[in-house]
Amino acid sequence: MTKTAIHIDHIARIEGHGNVHVVIEDGVVQTVEMNVVEPARLFESMVLGRRFEEIPYIASRICGICSASHVVTDLKAIERIFGIRTTDRTKALRELLVYGSYLQNHASHLFVFATPDFVGTKSVFPLAETNPELLQKALGLKALGNELCTKVGGRSIHPITAVVGGFTHEISAEEYCELADKLEASVEFAVETVDLFRSFPVPDIATEGDMLAMVEEGCYPVQGSDTARFLKAGIEFCADEVQERVEEYAVPHSAALCARVRETGAPYFVGALARINASWSHLSRNAKVAAAKAGLRPPEPNPFMNNVAQAIELVDALERCAELCRRLAEPDGFDGESKPVPFEARAGRAVGFTEAPRGAVFHDLELDERGRVVHASMITPTAQNVANLEADMRLLAERLVADGSGQDEVRRSIEKLVRAYDPCLSCSVH
Repeated sequence: MTKTAIHIDHIARIEGHGNVHVVIEDGVVQTVEMNVVEPARLFESMVLGRRFEEIPYIASRICGICSASHVVTDLKAIERIFGIRTTDRTKALRELLVYGSYLQNHASHLFVFATPDFVGTKSVFPLAETNPELLQKALGLKALGNELCTKVGGRSIHPITAVVGGFTHEISAEEYCELADKLEASVEFAVETVDLFRSFPVPDIATEGDMLAMVEEGCYPVQGSDTARFLKAGIEFCADEVQERVEEYAVPHSAALCARVRETGAPYFVGALARINASWSHLSRNAKVAAAKAGLRPPEPNPFMNNVAQAIELVDALERCAELCRRLAEPDGFDGESKPVPFEARAGRAVGFTEAPRGAVFHDLELDERGRVVHASMITPTAQNVANLEADMRLLAERLVADGSGQDEVRRSIEKLVRAYDPCLSCSVH
């Protein structure tokens, strides 16, 4: 009997700490495990007994990249409990805030984490020598995302201006126009990024799991809808039903919580690829053209194409944010003001739902009559993705072993797949 064990200790260029363990016996893949070795972070316990005003600021610390999405997710849950109806202007500002984190995350992931996989380097730093212009443009796109989040949220991470019912501060019309100019000027580079990542060869595999994304008729939604859909199963549900639709469970070899579809038992994938599969027809004009040129049309089952999907979302986000900024600069661009609307605290339970850069986020909150938290459950994107990632790693390993690939190729390809998922392992151990 020939037995081979492949250990990938501390996968590089991802957020958090994780290892991969693969065992092959007589040419048959026996074991594929994703070992998340982060300690429990206890955010759900941390917010118990806290007043509603504190929850968004605490929850934003779950993730430095997705902090805006965690804030908006909590605000949506709290406002549903209190019966608050926010203005169109507030909704537009929240969309800008969430999309700003898309620019931050996607630019960092694609160029700092993923690109070395395809250009034969161990890190992004050699690009400073071989292609300094590309690296400078990539860092400039990340900086633009930082600027957008700072202008709208008060700082680049952990926003402070977004509160229950509205915003405490808003920039001037001139600043909106300046932002719009910068966003529009970056579209050309984002389109080039789509072309670049589509040119990289990737293994031809098709995930067998499902995909989950926010959906809304006529929109490419990231925070405005409360409806989610499992794409393969065709199951559509309100965010308040997430506990009945999504089953979270633990496994002995990992500290991360895993997730599967309750009705089918299938693991599933969230993120840019799931969103584009769900709402391809509602992409912005240049993003749709770039997607079509790249050959990314639904249904696209290859998880490696998540990199291309993120690049397409860069184009989409830049165009949408530029349009939002120009409308916000107009006195009558959106109905209502952004300052917080009046409300009264009351008891109740609701689920907030947004699309963070890495995928769907659900915050299930229950408040008492004083507005204090008596129950909290926070489902992060990577916690939903881990089981499907592990299944795709097995699929990839079986394909490579059948083709006669050696240990080094199996190891490199699995690492590349993990990074294509853009995981945040620290967020997966909630």
